[in-house]
Amino acid sequence: MKTLPNQTASESAPSKRHHNPRSASPHTSLPIVTGKCAQMLGIIREQGPVPSFELTANRAIPKAAARIHGLRARGFNVLTVILAEFEFRCTVRRNVAIYSMGTPEWPAPGFLETRGCR
Repeated sequence: MKTLPNQTASESAPSKRHHNPRSASPHTSLPIVTGKCAQMLGIIREQGPVPSFELTANRAIPKAAARIHGLRARGFNVLTVILAEFEFRCTVRRNVAIYSMGTPEWPAPGFLETRGCR
């Protein structure tokens, strides 16, 4: 990049602070997921159907249902099946959620239409 005589290269470079890769076409690229949500998403992708106890007890991810809700709000097609009884650590648990990824994984059916995108 050319610099003006009184500018350094860093001063003439475009500002990255205002760069948003989704600004060109909003709501059409896979959203960025970080932290525990990203960890949960990876587990569900790798293992297939995962009981909520696997996430909270074995993987130390608290508030699994809230994180699933957050993934759905970002457009991921996370499916939930509630089992009346589920055995976990030699104890029968009741009303346990099993999470899995739907097809397509993203965007969930109807997600873009509800956001006004086509």
